[in-house]
Amino acid sequence: MLEAAGIQEGDQVLEIGTGTGYSTALMCQRLGSKAVCSIEYDPVVAGRARDAITSAGYTPTLVEGDGLLGYAQEAPYDRLISTCAVRTIPQAWPEQIRVGGTITAPMSGWMHETAFAHLTVMEDRSATGRLLADDLYFMTARAHVPPPRPPLVKGIGDARNTEVDPAILESGTALWVAQLAAPQAQIAWGENVTFLVDAGTGSRAEIRPDVAGGWTVLQHGPVRLWDAVEEAIGTWQAAGSPHQSGFGLTVTREGRRVWLGDPDGPSWYLPA
Repeated sequence: MLEAAGIQEGDQVLEIGTGTGYSTALMCQRLGSKAVCSIEYDPVVAGRARDAITSAGYTPTLVEGDGLLGYAQEAPYDRLISTCAVRTIPQAWPEQIRVGGTITAPMSGWMHETAFAHLTVMEDRSATGRLLADDLYFMTARAHVPPPRPPLVKGIGDARNTEVDPAILESGTALWVAQLAAPQAQIAWGENVTFLVDAGTGSRAEIRPDVAGGWTVLQHGPVRLWDAVEEAIGTWQAAGSPHQSGFGLTVTREGRRVWLGDPDGPSWYLPA
């Protein structure tokens, strides 16, 4: 994580998620305690980390609070690293990083597939960059955790055939693409059936094998979840089915846009 962020001597670093305090202490050793600010949401975790860090002789700024808001009191920072996964990049983050500084954060969604973003902050406080090749997993920020999933009910909705085998969603990048296409949906499997469920709108899709050797999808509700997933999977496959590192992310005050290939390529907006 520290290597991917490109942290080096002279950098002022904002760390989102103190956790055990281990990476915080590493940065204090390398950069000096005054160069490190770390935020932890959980008060019990924050207390344990503070005890461990101070007993090791380090004195960074340790904040108990919501890391999604950053910590403007010591801004601007050269680097921001997040040791919790986020569903979208909070606007407070690029606002608190100097021009040319970077944000390095794992991204996750409600289908629980992840990508690793490394973004550079621009003069207009936007941030842009490619996703990295590393596959890594972190606990999701509490505010970005999905809501409770509704019960799975079979046989509801309008039926049609689909050319996309739902088993493709068992591979990481395909699931990442599906998550981009249907960001409000959660996924579940059972009895040779794949379910997509949107708790907010009540929309759902059920995909199962048919007797002809293909697949049938039943869709219900205002959002046709499988239509969106099917289209996005086709776009991704037409581009050669690249890993998450074939994508990039641009963050502006107007929205967060994940693009495929280059910034002018096919794109999907992350939820606010």
